[in-house]
Amino acid sequence: MFLSTNANGQFRKKKEVPEQAFGFLMNTRSASVSIPFKVYSNLVVVQAKLDDRDSLNFIIDTGVSSIFITDPELAEELDFDYVREVSIAGAGEETELLAKVSVNHKFVLDEITGYQQNVVVLSRDILQLSEFMGIPIHGIFGHSLFESYVVSIDFNTMYLTVTKPDRFKLRRRHGTAYPIVVTQNKPYTDAFALVDQENGTQKPLRLVIDTGAGHALLLNSENSHIDLPEKTIRANLGRGLNGEIYGEIGRVSKISVGDVEVNDILASFPDSLSFSMKFPPTDANRQGSIGGEFLRRFKVTLNYQEGYMALKANKRKINQPFEHDMSGLDIRAYRDNLNRYYIKNITPDSPADKAGLQVDDEIVFFNSKNSSEISLTEIYNLLSKKEGKMIDIIYRRNGKLGVTAFELKRII
Repeated sequence: MFLSTNANGQFRKKKEVPEQAFGFLMNTRSASVSIPFKVYSNLVVVQAKLDDRDSLNFIIDTGVSSIFITDPELAEELDFDYVREVSIAGAGEETELLAKVSVNHKFVLDEITGYQQNVVVLSRDILQLSEFMGIPIHGIFGHSLFESYVVSIDFNTMYLTVTKPDRFKLRRRHGTAYPIVVTQNKPYTDAFALVDQENGTQKPLRLVIDTGAGHALLLNSENSHIDLPEKTIRANLGRGLNGEIYGEIGRVSKISVGDVEVNDILASFPDSLSFSMKFPPTDANRQGSIGGEFLRRFKVTLNYQEGYMALKANKRKINQPFEHDMSGLDIRAYRDNLNRYYIKNITPDSPADKAGLQVDDEIVFFNSKNSSEISLTEIYNLLSKKEGKMIDIIYRRNGKLGVTAFELKRII
């Protein structure tokens, strides 16, 4: 996620907690804990417990320094006490967002418990993650876990393996290790490079490893080393804590990481107003980030203590093409019923637009499946999977049903 704040200062205590019970502790003598996760829109989602409330869905985000509650209604249910307000800096074109800080909470992730945790509660659900992903999303966390343990994310088995640092050994199954540096709670690497298709020369990149972003590759076009591809399309790249993020999407012919080369990768180039100017001068050498669409093709191991990231390519996924939406549809779930979907935006002159679909149409059936039988992630995948594929939709507009169909068309 494109967000940052310093909410880990010293605050007054609400209750006494044993001195040894601080931070993230593993409640087992075993060297590691395996935690199941699911992937929605290229984001890793795990179930956690906060104080007495369980079955909460949290996105694991390497770039988030605190536990963020993105659903203000959850905080109301838990009746938090707050010690101060903070201003949240993040990507987007709106003004900064205010949030409240509550302290001394217990956060439980399987056999791992975070004691005396500070929780940042957003004043409003600016990210609208539940509507975007089609499942209840209650918050985001990450840095404290990666700071305390070695974390392997296996997108094949769909398990996180969290290992005590003194018990971890890098083995062949983890892949090749590349140096990282953790700065302002974000893991940076210089292991990636842009590869010139004609002469093979490489241009090094300094990238953030961002598990909280769904894109494949994001590059800062304001940086003198980054050039926009010849062909790009204007797009809404997502939503940050300061509103919508706009920019261009284009294809980069090849990037490398060690001996692995990945071809024809989709890259996002945010506008400076949306992104570049939101970050402090210490991020000046940051040229972009690698996100979930790229990372899901690997087994990813992050070892902050020894300063490396290990990548092992998934043979079934590494050569899958990088594709953008081919329909022109921007679909969301209704906040009060996440099994029902509607059209939030339509790209002019796109296949969906030419098929007569309109903003606010409700998707009742998608390719003969009732909306309650298909997830938003499945819909997104189908709309970006194969050029020429026919999509059939039954929609509801002003209380009346309509039927239409269109053929997917690759636009980038």
